[in-house]
Amino acid sequence: MANLKDIKNRIQSVENTKKITRAMKMVAAAKVKKAESTVKSARPFATMLVDVFKRMLSACGTCESSELNLKSAIEDYPALLTKRQVDSVGLLVITSNKGLAGAYNANIIRHTLKAIKEYEEKGITPHLFIVGQKGISSIKRKLNDPFYKFEIAKTYVDEMNNVTAEGTHRIAEDIAQYYVDKKIDKIEIVTTKFKNMMSYTVEDWTLLPIEADKIEATEDTKINPLMLFEPNEKAILQKIVPMYITNLLYQALLEAQASELASRMTAMSAASNNAEDMIRVLTIDYNKARQWAITQELVEIVSGADALK
Repeated sequence: MANLKDIKNRIQSVENTKKITRAMKMVAAAKVKKAESTVKSARPFATMLVDVFKRMLSACGTCESSELNLKSAIEDYPALLTKRQVDSVGLLVITSNKGLAGAYNANIIRHTLKAIKEYEEKGITPHLFIVGQKGISSIKRKLNDPFYKFEIAKTYVDEMNNVTAEGTHRIAEDIAQYYVDKKIDKIEIVTTKFKNMMSYTVEDWTLLPIEADKIEATEDTKINPLMLFEPNEKAILQKIVPMYITNLLYQALLEAQASELASRMTAMSAASNNAEDMIRVLTIDYNKARQWAITQELVEIVSGADALK
């Protein structure tokens, strides 16, 4: 029979753990409401921006980079529209900076490692852009694993602490520069799509090249002929393409943030329930041990009394 003091100490330890997990659940629940609202309010803008981009590209077509006044790689939309033979691919992997979110980070990393292996089998070199401390630390451990062959191009930590347009633009600039410099021929985003408080899915989003050949001039995508563009269509398209890329990244980060918080809330809720079940079992064990101790003392008293007779 276990010692009463040991069982009591264990019950107290589980009680303290339950207080922490319940507090973390409440914090995550408060944050996920705001994150869900942000994601859902950002989706219509993202959809409309894609529509405007398609209309502009359908009306203007492409041009040469030499015709544009370029200040950064992300403004070089003719290069970003150029499709090349894929010899190297960039994977933008979005994870969290903190743990205790269930299998959230593990699912993303597992999906990423599977993608790395698939590209390697095709003879394509993966270059990783990793967002989030958990992804950085987990994937770096695989660098010395001969089973996987990849390179880590860039890592980002602060961008996941607070998702902002400025932070997203820095990531977009880095990726665009790699693509324009022909260090990578394709870039995909590995992120999670927020569905509801209980579920999310790990998805691959193609970021570059922008698949202009799939954009056809239909009645829905035609520009009104009465519309005038100042200074010209190409200058406007040069501004819309960076907005399109940055907003797609921004949406991916928002979706990942909401998914992470929802996963943490669910994990902490399950941990709190498990703690309650463990306390219930330990309390039964404690009562049994206490009853056994009392019975043992009574037996000893009765035996001592009989011995004195």
